[in-house]
Amino acid sequence: MTTDGTDAPAVAGEHSGALERHTSGQVATKTAKDLDKAAEATEATEPAGAAGESPVRTLDTESGRDGAGDLEPAAATRRRRPLRTSLIVLAATAVVAAAGITATGALGGDGEGSAGTAPSAPPDTAEVERTTLTDSETVDGNLGYGDASTVQAPASPSGTGSDTDSGQSGSGQSGQGSAAGDGIVTWLPEEGKVIERGDTVYRVDEQRVPLLYGSFPLYRTLQAGTEGADVRMLEKNLRALGYNGFTVDDTYDAATAAAVRDWQDDLNREETGTVRTGDALVAPGARRVADVQASPGAALSGGLLSWTGTERIVGVDLDVQFEDLVEKGTEARITLPDDTTVKAEVTDVGTPSTSKGDDSASGSGDSGSDSGGSGDDDPTLPVELTVKDQKGLGRYQAAAVDVTLKAESREDVLVVPVNALVARKGGGYAVEVVTADGTEFRPVKTGMFADSRVEISGKGIKEGTVVGVPK
Repeated sequence: MTTDGTDAPAVAGEHSGALERHTSGQVATKTAKDLDKAAEATEATEPAGAAGESPVRTLDTESGRDGAGDLEPAAATRRRRPLRTSLIVLAATAVVAAAGITATGALGGDGEGSAGTAPSAPPDTAEVERTTLTDSETVDGNLGYGDASTVQAPASPSGTGSDTDSGQSGSGQSGQGSAAGDGIVTWLPEEGKVIERGDTVYRVDEQRVPLLYGSFPLYRTLQAGTEGADVRMLEKNLRALGYNGFTVDDTYDAATAAAVRDWQDDLNREETGTVRTGDALVAPGARRVADVQASPGAALSGGLLSWTGTERIVGVDLDVQFEDLVEKGTEARITLPDDTTVKAEVTDVGTPSTSKGDDSASGSGDSGSDSGGSGDDDPTLPVELTVKDQKGLGRYQAAAVDVTLKAESREDVLVVPVNALVARKGGGYAVEVVTADGTEFRPVKTGMFADSRVEISGKGIKEGTVVGVPK
């Protein structure tokens, strides 16, 4: 501030209330609140009679704060993550706006300059490009086979027509067979083995306990005269295993019993024609053994082994502020540790939880994720993604990966670097266009912001137009 109360020009290296130009791509850290604090500090050091309007307040009036404030209409055109976008653009564009002013002086009443009032050349330039602008968010994820579920030894006696094993679940998380402690485990699969329909899960007293596919376990004895959805499930499995002579329906009749006896014969079991709760295990599909918890020779009790699905998936604990980025069918890009990428698709979105890794209330219990970048008390959304191209995942069995979620795309639009924008007095933006005679400011309308670029349109703006940017 000069002795006559007018604003003195900013001196290089000297801190002032005005915003300064940053290099291309640099993110500004000063917010409107920081500028207000700077203004108060300036007023406190000035003589009482010479205070008047501080440099910060003058900049607010002329362009800086007006330009930053005008971000609201631009942000309103965005459909996703208004909070994140507003914060980024508010900081970056406010600095860019002041950059044009500190270099050329405040813009005129309509924000349009001319070659006579602009410098002969800006610090640096960039061309207006025509491209597809894609907004995205990259978050942490984990590649693996999902959460493992435990195969438990049966908890209730078998052989009765009304027994129900309360420890069983439709996802194959529990065992079926003899009562706890009734029998000796004589064989268990090795870790990593894939068990498919009809394969042996374990043996008790050398009796094979095979795997069947279904959505709920065998919870009662099935015999001639039994009717229900569990009968249909059993008959579907028998048909898939190659047994015929019966109709797949809800009725267990003599033909079904005959097919069961053939199945029992192939299993080297007693041919009773009756299926008890412990005669097979049920799971949604093929399983991969994750860990073996019991040993041959041990009594049939407790956890026997744990297993997962057979395909590798990606789990994410997503910060809830990005919830609008995901729904079933959302496409994503997975970046592996070796920087190779593979496509993925969101197949399950759970329920927000305040405890990371707590999938008890979510629909993606197999996500197996431990990511998201927020504290234990911050709500996260469990998300599961499947990868069709399993070969594209290479030999990775478990790895930390980057998950890039596609938020929005704009095709065939004109874009410039965000820091090419200059705030206009009264609101709106302009770009400093390089012409044969010098430079001039041309008003532009902004669209989507993404990857440090912004969509623009306006009179005299076309592909290849050269605009000024900070160096």
